[in-house]
Amino acid sequence: MNNESKSPTDGSALRGCVLVVDDERNIRRTLRMVLEGEGAEVLEAATGEEALGVLAQGSSAVGAIVMDVKMPGVSGMQVLERMAEYAPRRPMPPVIMISGHASVEDAVRATRLGAFDFFEKPLDRDRVIVSVRNALARYGRECELETLRARIRGEILGDSAIMRGLLAQVRKVGSTRARVLITGESGTGKELVARAIHEASERRDASFVKVNCAAIPRELIESELFGHERGAFTGAVQQKKGLFELADGGTILLDEIGDMSISAQAKVLRVLQSGELMHVGGSRLVNVDVRVLAATHRNLQELVNAGEFREDLFFRLAVVPINVPPLRERIDDIGVLARHFIDEACRENGLTEKQLSADALAALSTYAWPGNVRELRNVIERMVILSDDGIELSDVPTEIRGNTEATSEDGEPSLVDLSDGKLPPGMSLRDFREAVERAFILQRLRELGWNVSKTAESLGIERTHLHKKMKLLRIQRSGA
Repeated sequence: MNNESKSPTDGSALRGCVLVVDDERNIRRTLRMVLEGEGAEVLEAATGEEALGVLAQGSSAVGAIVMDVKMPGVSGMQVLERMAEYAPRRPMPPVIMISGHASVEDAVRATRLGAFDFFEKPLDRDRVIVSVRNALARYGRECELETLRARIRGEILGDSAIMRGLLAQVRKVGSTRARVLITGESGTGKELVARAIHEASERRDASFVKVNCAAIPRELIESELFGHERGAFTGAVQQKKGLFELADGGTILLDEIGDMSISAQAKVLRVLQSGELMHVGGSRLVNVDVRVLAATHRNLQELVNAGEFREDLFFRLAVVPINVPPLRERIDDIGVLARHFIDEACRENGLTEKQLSADALAALSTYAWPGNVRELRNVIERMVILSDDGIELSDVPTEIRGNTEATSEDGEPSLVDLSDGKLPPGMSLRDFREAVERAFILQRLRELGWNVSKTAESLGIERTHLHKKMKLLRIQRSGA
């Protein structure tokens, strides 16, 4: 290896474990001495088989691999091809390929197989150290990103297309410094989205401070946000830092910002513009570095038009708007959410694991959920506590199952019989129309095996519209 006596230009230590794979003992020994001299931990493998064995153990220790292209038995190229098979964990450690008989074709093939770098022997010491440092750094970033994704997936549940899109937005905006306005109905999980954005940012290790603007009396909101000096008002017996100061270096979530007073809005705008605030009753400016996220279930544009919300603050906050969908628009996620909440409720209440029957899930999936995920969580916990060995349709609250007072022989709600062309006495036009519509939808649902998506498609309407119709017409599956 050339220039063995030189040190890397930046002088920073190598942090991580490097697997050196080469059939030449001298190459392995030289690389070990160089890399360990720079602070790295080094593992060795003399053959491709040995390297695959190390990877097959699933150890997360290896953060980079330096490997010869040509070796007896399993070559370096073959190891590169089979790494995914032998190392099920993700992300994969970057691979730096080395060769004493390199060709352009070898380099191109290695790159196509995912090699991080490619060097010819004899190796240049400084170039190898720089490449290994970059490989370890990339692996570290990928591990952090995977951890973050797992954390986000663990908090924001759902695999529907609309939720995958939401998670993609969270990941994109999280790594920036942009302000985000999170909108959505009550109970949809706006705070979880805000926390996920914070976790995806470079501020993840700093404070995340949530402020519920609707829960703080208007006369106290400014003191809570910006702090106050002693004697600023009755009861201010000592100086107090505000929540913006407590979030310095981190993120603050202004939840239900649509309920904030106009005077407080003006001061929030000042913080956004200059990064400066002043305690209530104070005269000294305080500098803060805070990323501001805002959330609301109200339509801020309508509040701006009504003069109840500052337009300049609205534009400052809504740099990136993210809307959290209501549960009725992601019915496909109810099964995943229900399973999570069942496990959570069983664990918190000291109960054995319970299963949710298909009929019970079908009933949950035809409900409109005006209270969204929060309502689903509460309903699930109630069913877990009150049910016996498993959660059956009879355990689903009647207000969710719908009206079951009048039932036919097969257990389904009875329909008005119009086959003889006679109307029941006193039937209004509205009742007649709903009876016909109900019978038609119910028949189509039966024909398509109660597949709501296919039924909606066959009817030429949106699935969410069909769910609303089923709720309104009290249509539910057999056994309700």
